[in-house]
Formats: sequence, C-alpha cells, structure tokens
Amino acid sequence: MSGIFHPANPALFPVDSETGYRAASFPLANDHISPETSRVIARLRGNIIEAFPNRLIVDCHGVGYEAIIPISTYDRLHPTEGAPVDLRTHLHIRENAQTLYGFATEEERDVFLLLIERVSGIGPAIAIAILSGMPVAMFKSAVVAGDVALLSKSKGVGKKTAERIILELKDKVGVTDTWQDAASGQVSSEAADAELALIALGYKQVDSRKAVRAILDKDPSSTAEALIRGALRSLQG
Repeated sequence: MSGIFHPANPALFPVDSETGYRAASFPLANDHISPETSRVIARLRGNIIEAFPNRLIVDCHGVGYEAIIPISTYDRLHPTEGAPVDLRTHLHIRENAQTLYGFATEEERDVFLLLIERVSGIGPAIAIAILSGMPVAMFKSAVVAGDVALLSKSKGVGKKTAERIILELKDKVGVTDTWQDAASGQVSSEAADAELALIALGYKQVDSRKAVRAILDKDPSSTAEALIRGALRSLQG
C-alpha cells in the first residue's frame, strides 16, 4: 500500500450524509500537524466516486479524496464511476487551503511541478490550464522551439507569461537540454529521468548531468532510482 495516504483514524472524518463517504480533512498551516496527518500524498489508488473533466473524487478506504486534474488526465483515463484509478498526485499547501492535484502520468506531474516551482508567477491554476490545453510532448516542443504563440493559446497565459516560461525553463533551469537529448537518444531514458528528477529538486541541469554521468561511468547499467540516489549523495556532499 506504499504511496497511499492513510489517516491515523478515518473515523475522525465526518460522513457525508448524501454519499455516505467520509470527506478527507487536512489541517491548515496554523493548526497542529501530527506525523500521521502531515504525510505527503504522492499517489492515490482507489475507486472513482465522481468524475468530471476537471476533478475526480476517489474513494480510498472509505475516505473520499477530491483531486483537481487537467483535461489531459481525464482524456487519458476515461474515468467512470466505480472504476479503479491510480493517480500521481501533488498536495499544494497554502495558508488557508490544501488542494490535491492528480495526474495520469509521472510526466504530467513533472511538468506541473516544474511550472509551479521553477517559473516565477505560475501557480497551480495556470499550470493545470497549460496541461489541459496541450499534450506534454507539445508543451516541451513549444518551450524548446521558443514558440510563444503556441504557449499563449493556453487559458491565462499571455505573451509575457509565455516568454517567461521559455526563458526560465530553457535558459535558467536548462531542462530543455535534457528534453532534447532524451528525444534524440543522446542520453538514455534512465539518465534523462534521473536528470529531470534532480532538476525538479532544484539542482541545475549542468550539475545534474555531471553527477549522473559520473555514476554511469562506474556502472552503465544503473537504474534511474540508483542514479538519483547516487547523484544526490554527490551533490549534497
């Protein structure tokens, strides 16, 4: 059951009188947070209670979790009530709210996190709008090509925002180099996954690649997980 959030005591959550399901309630930032209720929700597996193009409600052990999703996730999953679902998730915490975002693939979540964590002025709403407006592959191609017009077609993304996305992802973060090299086969999928994971953690692309290559030189068969662990030890040392 790894990766699925389990409340310390589900009975503490109130039961919705209409659905009969318990609604998950998360402590706010100024509340006392116990180790049991402060776990990061990285993945959610359960059965769909309600399905809409912009959100899903998932029953996980009697607790109903609402996850905001991009249309790309809805189109990929074709969710129906009662069907099983496995979401990659991100819990976004603000002073007065905690919102769970869900994605069909790791790639979608990675782009979402890059946008909200590495591009100034981009929040979850705009990141979801971008993912809803184009496939991940198209978004990557637009950033690599510097296609301001295509990025500007997404809801809430004007010319200046599109330019900032390209500038900060392409020039400051350097993630586009990894995307291009992975697409052309210059780096393996394992190496690319490791680099992208390190970039998402805040490391520069050039430093991430150097650390990953040092490990591959010693063991070319290293998995992405092994590369990430080894690179983190090197970068933090």
